[in-house]
Amino acid sequence: MIKEMIHGLREMLIFLFLAVFSKATGAKAYSRGVVIQEGAAYCLSWRLAVEANNVRAWRTVPSQCFRYVETYMLGGQYERDLDLIVGQILSYVNGIAPSSDGMDAWILDVDDTCISNVLYYRGKRYGCDPYDPAAFRAWALKGGCPAIPAVLALFSYLVQSGFKVFLVTGRDQETLGQVTLDNLHYEGFVGYKRLILRTAEFKGQSAVAYKSEIRRQIEEEGYRIWGNVGDQWSDLQGECLGNRTFKLPNPMYFVP
Repeated sequence: MIKEMIHGLREMLIFLFLAVFSKATGAKAYSRGVVIQEGAAYCLSWRLAVEANNVRAWRTVPSQCFRYVETYMLGGQYERDLDLIVGQILSYVNGIAPSSDGMDAWILDVDDTCISNVLYYRGKRYGCDPYDPAAFRAWALKGGCPAIPAVLALFSYLVQSGFKVFLVTGRDQETLGQVTLDNLHYEGFVGYKRLILRTAEFKGQSAVAYKSEIRRQIEEEGYRIWGNVGDQWSDLQGECLGNRTFKLPNPMYFVP
């Protein structure tokens, strides 16, 4: 009886503390010790959960996070995060001694890994609006996606170091093949081994299934995949992943 009273009193004190805390900080308190932060604090937590793949199959960015994601993408933090990750990749690369047989490979995704779509997503409220395949296709057909500087530097270093770089994208080969090749070339992505786009054979397959099969084919050609870089978890899941995978930040959309 006494233990139950003490336990009840403890819960009441915790709840009162949370109520006072929420009033002072703007957080929303719930029973049983759950606190939901509002505004930027919530959006920071949401982005962290997305990047850690704890939030999955999300369709849009929460509407209250529009300004937060805009600030993240344009205010410098996105570039700082990229620089840190690319620095880690380069440290790993420098520990590899490429073989003389020319079969050491890296795989890089294209959209929002090599080239950026942030200008397109600005018009879609940085992912708060639902995905619009027709609008994105029209954007991609313009061939104006700028290079992501940190990844372009990584790409150039890999090529100069003797690695064979495969650029693997979910873009449709029939409609976007030539414009994607031209866009990449114009932005400085020159010297890669192969640009691989989605053909009719893979139509309707998930990104995980499609990219797994592409990597399997690359390995069957005798290549050793030392690293795999992408902005989506679906770039880095499935089969034949390579020796290491590296996830780049992207809080604007989710590709299953």
